[in-house]
Amino acid sequence: MWNMEIVEILREASDRIYENVKHLAGTEHAAGDFGIGAGGDVSRNIDIVAEKTVLDYLKEINFDCVVLGEECGRVELSKNPKGYVIMDAIDGSANAVRGVPFFCSSLAFATQDKLSSITDGVITNLANGETYWASKNRGSFFNDEKIQVHNKDPIYKIVGINTSGATTDLMKRLHPIFENHNHTRHFGANALEMALFARGHMDIFIDLRDKIRIQDIAAGYLIVKEAGGLLLDADLNPLDADLSYETRVSFIAASNQDILDEIMSQINSND
Repeated sequence: MWNMEIVEILREASDRIYENVKHLAGTEHAAGDFGIGAGGDVSRNIDIVAEKTVLDYLKEINFDCVVLGEECGRVELSKNPKGYVIMDAIDGSANAVRGVPFFCSSLAFATQDKLSSITDGVITNLANGETYWASKNRGSFFNDEKIQVHNKDPIYKIVGINTSGATTDLMKRLHPIFENHNHTRHFGANALEMALFARGHMDIFIDLRDKIRIQDIAAGYLIVKEAGGLLLDADLNPLDADLSYETRVSFIAASNQDILDEIMSQINSND
């Protein structure tokens, strides 16, 4: 029976993913078409390998939980679960398959069917094994170094913004951000971008497409909050949502109120 702290269980599972996929990315064995996963995207071999790694480990230690996986869907590992493991074993699958070194695993634990009940989260950069993690009320860490959002006047203002598949209307609304000489970035793995934001490498991260699944942001949700970031929905209320597979969210992660006000005034200038 497991007796480790939950965050240590998630870290060990993440380490095992890294060991099992680090030589797979960018090779012909990374791809394959394994049908549509529970999250709605095509499952690739690297996704399947990563998820199996986590499920095998959780079974090995008899961890009493329900797994909510991006590909495998809902897997009940106990009749008396202590909570939910929210798993996106490979976030940034397109990058992973092509060999672009920006993809990660995202694992979180929630006690109830709500984002706000998440108590632990781990994001591992699968290109190099670096790990971001947090436990509720204990702060956020990069490997073993405490991290916090950037809260000084930045030399370069970095605005992370996910526009993949955005509608024409949303692109028009977002246009002032691009026009106003902000340094915009999108790397192709929301969880890892949230981790970089929590570490202070970006000043704000925006995704207003109403497309993001809970699996993509569950670990990042806690890591951002524990690093001192503001995490809001599209109406600028504190972000929360249920954990269902139908749920799609928009969110804004901001390092402070000033940068939030500045960027939102640019977005709203087109309204």
